[in-house]
Amino acid sequence: MAYMATTANTQSRHLSTVASYQGCNSMKTCFKFTPCKSSHRVNLNFPFVVASNGEIMGHLRLGSLPYKQYSVSSKRTKTMAQLADLAKTEKEKEKDIGFDFKEYMKSKAVAVDKALDKAIPVEYPEKIHESMRYSLLAGGKRVRPALCIAACELVGGTQDLAMPTACAMEMIHIMSLIHGDLPCMDNDDFRRGKPTNHKVFGEDTAVLAGDALLSFAFEHIAVATSKTVPTDRTLRVISELGKTIGSQGLVGGQVVDITSEGDATVDLKTLEWIHIHKTAVLLECSVVSGGILGGATEDDIDRIRRYARCVGLLFQVVDDILDVTKSSEELGKTAGKDLLTDKATYPKLMGLEKAKEFAADLVKRAKEELSSFDPIKAAPLLGLADYIAFRQN
Repeated sequence: MAYMATTANTQSRHLSTVASYQGCNSMKTCFKFTPCKSSHRVNLNFPFVVASNGEIMGHLRLGSLPYKQYSVSSKRTKTMAQLADLAKTEKEKEKDIGFDFKEYMKSKAVAVDKALDKAIPVEYPEKIHESMRYSLLAGGKRVRPALCIAACELVGGTQDLAMPTACAMEMIHIMSLIHGDLPCMDNDDFRRGKPTNHKVFGEDTAVLAGDALLSFAFEHIAVATSKTVPTDRTLRVISELGKTIGSQGLVGGQVVDITSEGDATVDLKTLEWIHIHKTAVLLECSVVSGGILGGATEDDIDRIRRYARCVGLLFQVVDDILDVTKSSEELGKTAGKDLLTDKATYPKLMGLEKAKEFAADLVKRAKEELSSFDPIKAAPLLGLADYIAFRQN
């Protein structure tokens, strides 16, 4: 539950960063989300952020996610003691169903690492494959593959059925990190505590390594997926992934993110669009693809899609919080870059405490979407929601 209580161990420079965020926050101390009426035959029944003076500041919408009214008054800020109790409750639930989340994640990471190592061996031309493997096998949480496998198992599938697609999700993720770290993008020198790909292999090779991972991800799904999976399911997964990466997905989110740097007019509506497309969409694709491969019904796919949309946005909200409350050593990458580049973030637009409350609300909504599933089979996805919420790097 550390992300709600990180300020206790924060270095002074990060505390001053948070203070400056709150100082430039144009929103009132209290605001609420209220539904807007439909017009022009377009469903606009989603919440708007309304300041106490009645001015619409933007909206927080998760596609088809049925948002309830969400008050983030500072009077309702959760205490560290309450959060500690919540963490204890979640651990007790895991014990009740005999589920060890840490062991689950460890076993999936080992299996995924083995599959990735096998999928991309070192061969001629060696330099490009070494560059691909440098970033792909650099460790990491393997959250996206785990989500894919867990969703497949949730609806009756197996790890083996999901593994090629799980690996493809990680290849796409690593591609986005390699390209995102380039000088023309985020200009990062470190990733997971190691020099970034372009610092080791050069910018030209880093670009090409990302391109190679992108194209091979599709090939791997098509070639390596078990022939016992109906062809229409495999094709649907490939289509879902293509849509996820394109101009209305990851690439679109990255473009709006870049063009929004230093723009003081960026509001919560734009910020959410950026992160739904830049970050959440690949997490969503991972879950939905696993469900498709496992034979989920359309209703089940809708449920796990909404779960994933909450979890995906949660991932970015927590990222924003960690960026202003953790050191570079703790994160394994450069901390405080969002402030230096004048990026819009949830702590900047909402205030740190309200961003934490929003994150807690997203966890709750994500879990509600899984309430109709077998709690034992849903345990990994429930655990992943907590893991994303309470991670420290």
